[in-house]
Amino acid sequence: MKAALIAIGAIVLLALIGVSKYYGVRNELVTAREAVNSQWSDVDVALQRRADLIPNLVNTVKGFAAHETEVYKSIADARAALGGARTPQDKIAANDQLSGALSRLLVIAENYPQLKSNENFLRLQDELAGTENRIAVERRKYNETLEHYNLEIQKFPANIVAGIAGFTRNDAYFKTEPGAREVPKVQF
Repeated sequence: MKAALIAIGAIVLLALIGVSKYYGVRNELVTAREAVNSQWSDVDVALQRRADLIPNLVNTVKGFAAHETEVYKSIADARAALGGARTPQDKIAANDQLSGALSRLLVIAENYPQLKSNENFLRLQDELAGTENRIAVERRKYNETLEHYNLEIQKFPANIVAGIAGFTRNDAYFKTEPGAREVPKVQF
């Protein structure tokens, strides 16, 4: 009888330890997932700031280069795509589209010396450069946070808890654009 009570007590103790470990790991995974969501919000804020600056920049450039309608349309389309994107993957794709359109706008500005000396344009260009730096920092932090989350759900025993609790891998990383690794050609 005493041995049976000891065995039952040991089983109950092991069950309590197992349940406690399960909830401890689950709470760590919830914390990691929420860190990803929080960091995504920081990226989203920086992307929205850039999207809000762009109309002012476009209007300034329009005053000097009114005939460049194709570029203005691509910027408007990219901003609309960014505004309509709901998932991180959609926002990342829309952001890449907006970056390409913005690059074309800045190339146009190079063709207009009087625009490059316009005080409003220079101020907006500086604000945009600062915002681009913020976006780069937030993207890096987001990717690091996402990597931490993905690593946590793969480690033992967290992988077991993750499978039971429904935590899945998130691959919504920011990646470099294919042409970004090419060395630019400089001619004198």
